[in-house]
Amino acid sequence: MYRGVLSSALASHWRREVLRTSLWFVPAIEVVAAIVLFIGTLLADRANYRGDFAIPGWVISGSADAAREILTAIAAAIITVVGVVFSIILVTLTLASTQFGPRMLRNFIRDRGTQLTLGTFVATFVYAVLVLASIGTGSHGDFVPHISVTVTLGLMVADLGVLIYFIHHTAVSIQLPQVIASIAADLAEAIAEQGSGNAEPHVKDGPTAAQLVARAEREGGVLLAPDSGYVQFIKHQNLVKLAAAADAVINLEHRPGHFVVRGQRFATVWPPEAAPPVRQALGGAHIVGPHRTLTQDVSFGIDQLVEIGLRALSAAVNDTFTALTCIDWLGENLCKIVTGWHPARVHRDRQGFIRVIAPEPAFDRLVQRSFEKIRQSSLGMPAVMIRELDALARIMAETTSSGQRRVLLDQAAMIDRACERSVPEAADRADVRRRYEAILTLESRLTGSEQNA
Repeated sequence: MYRGVLSSALASHWRREVLRTSLWFVPAIEVVAAIVLFIGTLLADRANYRGDFAIPGWVISGSADAAREILTAIAAAIITVVGVVFSIILVTLTLASTQFGPRMLRNFIRDRGTQLTLGTFVATFVYAVLVLASIGTGSHGDFVPHISVTVTLGLMVADLGVLIYFIHHTAVSIQLPQVIASIAADLAEAIAEQGSGNAEPHVKDGPTAAQLVARAEREGGVLLAPDSGYVQFIKHQNLVKLAAAADAVINLEHRPGHFVVRGQRFATVWPPEAAPPVRQALGGAHIVGPHRTLTQDVSFGIDQLVEIGLRALSAAVNDTFTALTCIDWLGENLCKIVTGWHPARVHRDRQGFIRVIAPEPAFDRLVQRSFEKIRQSSLGMPAVMIRELDALARIMAETTSSGQRRVLLDQAAMIDRACERSVPEAADRADVRRRYEAILTLESRLTGSEQNA
């Protein structure tokens, strides 16, 4: 974890992500809820013991020994099921690591269904133990918490329903199409959040971003990375306030997802006199950790889908249909990037002056990350090449500029050349060639429509 004093907003965001990816937070909340429930039912049992009210006929009553036997049996059964649930979780995580890749483990750990299931059983066990411990001798004979025992039986019935849900949820969640679709959904959400840009002041004044970058490169003070790891989150508004207070411009050279090495160049500040205060407060505006996240790193979601596709194409797995599914979802998300990817690369203060210049992944780089590794691993596989060309055609249909279409044409041309080199069957090569020519025709038609407009 990064050694720095985080701003309150950044720390709050980071805590939410950390708690979401833990197996203890939700169970801890449910255990606290079980303790609160026990206190409430115990007070009701004490009031009934004193004769303040009579319990309904459906509430279980009996001797202290019978209550102890019931609670002991329930607690023993629940803790046994907890062990089974733990075993299923470990098997699921092992399967995910070997089949989907180790970077997929966080997707399973942050699953709310698993966390709620584990928490429900642990909370029921804690409640049963507390009720068992409350049985004793009172002023009017043995104290038997009849209401609490009845509630324990009700919780046990609820646990049976949760166990059935957990088995079904696990069986569904480990299916490859479901895993791929969930990653694609997270990626689509990240594209929508990060690609909308930030609201900028109406007034814009001062030097341009290119001029400021040139000044920072030529005359600016250098900021070194205080720790090694992946940049996970940057609070740009904190940096804007910091730069405005110092009347400076911060040029970030790394974005979330990049790996930085302690002591190496991280950013530049102009004028150089502002570097010391900015360096001192920079730790409160970004987080560095041991792994990448989707918080501000759209490329990570693309890499996850590509990784599953590459594993499917490997000789050890040889699962072409999984690779085709990954290509479909990559194409779907790239269509969203074409139409709605407008991240803020320049951040201004209230007066409209540029204060922070941040790198963001360009459209061409995102397309390359999506297709190049899969293309390189699919030599001699016309089915994969055809699906890639179909995805490129869908993306091209959403493009709005010739530059975007040129990027897609470059990828299509490389796929066509790879097909000519690696596919021995003439009929298969002809199928791939037809898809490639369809892309050329689509590009020509879109360009003509754009020129006529």
